[in-house]
Amino acid sequence: MNITNLPKQVPQLSLPGHSYYDPFKTSFNKSHILDIKQNIPTETTTAMKEEIDVNLCHELRNGQPYKLTGIPPREEKIKESIPRIAPQWLRYDKQVLNFDCFFIEPVYEKREENFRVRKLVMYFYLDDDTIYINEPRAENSGIPQGIFLKRMKVPKAEGEGYYTYNDLNVGIDLDVFGKVIRIIDCDDFTKEFYSQKGITLNASEKLPDNQYLKYRTLTSAKIVPPDQAEHKEHIEVKLGGGHPNRNLEQFLKNDRKVLSFDIMWDDTSYDGGQKFYKMDFFLSDNTAEVREIRLQNTGKDPFPKMLNRIKLAKDPILTHCPGMQIKKSEYYKPVDLILGKIINIYNRPCLLFDCDPFTKEWYKHILGINQVPVQLKKPPLNVTYQPVPPYNGYGTVEDSMGSIKWLMPKPPKKNFPKMFKNDLHIIRFAAQMVSNRPDDTVRKFIISYYCGDDTIQVFEIAERNSGRVGGKFLERKLHRNPVSGEYYKETDMKIGELVILGGHKFRLLKMDEYSEKYLESNPEVFPEADIYKIFEKFRIEGKTFKTLDEYALHLIKSLDKRADGYLYFSEFFDLLKSQNIILSPQEEHAIIRKFDQSNEGKISLEALYKDLCGH
Repeated sequence: MNITNLPKQVPQLSLPGHSYYDPFKTSFNKSHILDIKQNIPTETTTAMKEEIDVNLCHELRNGQPYKLTGIPPREEKIKESIPRIAPQWLRYDKQVLNFDCFFIEPVYEKREENFRVRKLVMYFYLDDDTIYINEPRAENSGIPQGIFLKRMKVPKAEGEGYYTYNDLNVGIDLDVFGKVIRIIDCDDFTKEFYSQKGITLNASEKLPDNQYLKYRTLTSAKIVPPDQAEHKEHIEVKLGGGHPNRNLEQFLKNDRKVLSFDIMWDDTSYDGGQKFYKMDFFLSDNTAEVREIRLQNTGKDPFPKMLNRIKLAKDPILTHCPGMQIKKSEYYKPVDLILGKIINIYNRPCLLFDCDPFTKEWYKHILGINQVPVQLKKPPLNVTYQPVPPYNGYGTVEDSMGSIKWLMPKPPKKNFPKMFKNDLHIIRFAAQMVSNRPDDTVRKFIISYYCGDDTIQVFEIAERNSGRVGGKFLERKLHRNPVSGEYYKETDMKIGELVILGGHKFRLLKMDEYSEKYLESNPEVFPEADIYKIFEKFRIEGKTFKTLDEYALHLIKSLDKRADGYLYFSEFFDLLKSQNIILSPQEEHAIIRKFDQSNEGKISLEALYKDLCGH
């Protein structure tokens, strides 16, 4: 592009389509307003001007050089909405001037002092020209202290506006609502602030002396003989004055100093035992207070204090009129309170066995005594058994126990893995009722045990013209064994066992085919159904023989009385009993199931020999 062909002056038109793009603009950054200079937020305004090179200018107009394009330099844009100077709340944010000052309070009708010096601390907040004045608290002064003036703008005494930092200086008197306050010093930040402003502060001043403290120092140094002191006290009382406080010095020296001891009272009453207390001995007036250490679930009424705060007498005189007693009691002092000693608290012998760290340090530095704790014998544990209330009959036993173990009863947890694994397995038995009534012995029942949740259901098979209604005899539910107190398990359900369900006794006679296969497939749970574990009883008796085959031949010869190779099961089991081999009904049923395949009621001794020898 040929620069010389451009017009010397670009027409400035505001009509749409007549605005021109500046081909010489190189800075497209966005300007900002706030900036930090010397840790103070300030405003920066940028004027968008074109840089002018005098060498490239071909003419001067009105003494100002123009570029070759003829475009005049841009005028500085001023935004009226943005202040040129930062406001006071932004400039002086979180900046506070700190001054030490005092005022003099007059004291009337008192010989010791005519005035009183009250020390103050004044804070001047620069962000809004407010003043806050506080009076530091002094212990045992007896004067209400604290906030002297809440944070607010303080008007000048002349009525012309409010105080600013220009009106404050060291060594001047400030009129604050009629109270004349003298400023005597300030902190380092205040001095630096005034130095930056070019204001010179006056020299610091000292706080005036307090007349009352001077008087107390002089009077405490004087030693008054006892006879003169008594004569002086007599004159003061005669003139209407009160008795002097003889314990004032002790109170001022030892106020808030408390010796704390752990004591034990071995109570010998019917509900006694070792009872522990905390005794606090106040050094300000030699009084003692005994507090009970409350324990949880003791069943005793709480008594916060065994002794209120009084002077503890070594040998108390108990009379109906304490004020009229002639004999004076002797009271305990810190010298008498040594660990390991027994003190008498109104006829209660209490052992001092420990104290806190402050008490140990006080005795060590003041009295030169090392307090050594005493090791107590541990009392026997008072274990009380809380009996479980009997079952009330509502819901299950687990539901009733839920209201005993928890404040908010929780539902009993179910064994979900067992339910998912054994939900489809049901063990069924043919049972007979055991009763003294003859007509109950002929009744037939089917007992179903559900392995998934250990529930039992009883079903009765009624014969025709028996006068009984068959069907469901007992609902499906958990049944508890009255002998063991636990719920019936699947290992309790065996042939020949006696179970008690709903107050009725049942004898388990036999089981169905599915139940027999289920027991045989779980020999680790039902060892009575495992034929190999049953044979272990046979092998135990054959330990005296050299080999197992020799013992098996001996056993077969002893069992085969007729020498035909077969034996009825009733005869077989009777002969085993004579050989000291005792089998349970479930084991007998497993042997019958194993060796009576043709339902002849006989056992083949040859097959028995092969199984015993493992052939």
